Amino acid sequence: MKRILLFVGTNLAVMLVLGLAANLLGLNRFLSANGLNMGQLLGFALLMGFGGAIISLLISKPMAKMSTGAQVINDSNDPTHRWIVGTVEGFAKKAGIGMPEVAIFEGAPNAFATGAFKNSALVAVSTGLLQSMSREEVEAVIGHEVAHVANGDMVTMTLIQGVMNTFVVFISRVVGYFVDKVILRNDRDGPGIGYYVTTVVMDIVLGVLAAIIVAWFSRQREYRADAGAASLMGRKQPMINALARLGGLDPGELPKTVAAMGISSKPSSVMALFSSHPPMEDRIRALQQSQGS
Repeated sequence: MKRILLFVGTNLAVMLVLGLAANLLGLNRFLSANGLNMGQLLGFALLMGFGGAIISLLISKPMAKMSTGAQVINDSNDPTHRWIVGTVEGFAKKAGIGMPEVAIFEGAPNAFATGAFKNSALVAVSTGLLQSMSREEVEAVIGHEVAHVANGDMVTMTLIQGVMNTFVVFISRVVGYFVDKVILRNDRDGPGIGYYVTTVVMDIVLGVLAAIIVAWFSRQREYRADAGAASLMGRKQPMINALARLGGLDPGELPKTVAAMGISSKPSSVMALFSSHPPMEDRIRALQQSQGS
């Protein structure tokens, strides 16, 4: 529940800040004495919807490093670090992407990938992952994260989030205008209290629905990254073994900025609709039923 509240709160905060900026810049002029200007409203919704999502994408790497304490190891001479970097490099070449930055962070067994561009991404693994899994299983996890980068999942999730945010902003203000002018019969030139109250309520309700849709897309992306790891390794059993191992471990909590790109999470049955990851048993079953060795 805390993660969901944080997600909704963050999005509302972003929209609030962008809305204030739009007002100060004179962009929020879609309500006038002549009624609702749908063209201006759509432009405003696009600005609000994609603004926060794109900014989050562009700063995703430094935010991930700062929030997890990840240390880049590309130039490290430590043998374990060289093996991890070499594994990422080999998979990156197979996937046809530029060499990512490679990092290690302190924490429970997990890993993540992030970055705005395929050829300058960040792949990070936790100390808990290295301590809890065999090398082959760690390689499978790394393959999963490289597959996320190669599939362009960071950009895809940003676009989906931006579209959902745009619909939330647009629809909530149309409904707010209808309630204010039609139901409450506000005949003043500007919007009344009905408009402001309705838009806040609708932002929250539609924001929750949008979060469910985004989470569904995220779960489908995990299946593709699992299959991508199997393809990069040339066989699917290491990824199956890695998922089975992760299923018995506590992945801990990744910061929100990278949680959706983590290898593992433990969704509860109550909050399954909001989970960015499918249950481990479903992921294992999907890999077992897929074609290939």
